[in-house]
Amino acid sequence: MSWVMSINPWVTLVVAGLLEVLWASGLKNVSLQRPLTSLGVLVALAASMILLWVATQKLPIGTAYAIWTGIGAVGAALVGIVVYGEPATAVRAMCILLIVAGIVGLKLFSGAHA
Repeated sequence: MSWVMSINPWVTLVVAGLLEVLWASGLKNVSLQRPLTSLGVLVALAASMILLWVATQKLPIGTAYAIWTGIGAVGAALVGIVVYGEPATAVRAMCILLIVAGIVGLKLFSGAHA
């Protein structure tokens, strides 16, 4: 497990966030009739949490958690629009851009240069 700790924590955090998008988006398809899909969602959830934990070993917890949830929120919103046909309004786009701005700001001003 020590090799995992040697990976750039920002890369680890981004991968954790992308896995969050995967499991959160997959929740729409979880059911007893889809055991492999449900298992995939659980594996993505576990991997996302583990990688978030790894990233927090070198990054500030508040910054890491906010970025992780931001990636998940933006990604899930985009998957909802593209895959599930959810509304793509100007107001939703502006809100997504505000979340992205917050993520970028937290990265730039976190004080963590790992």
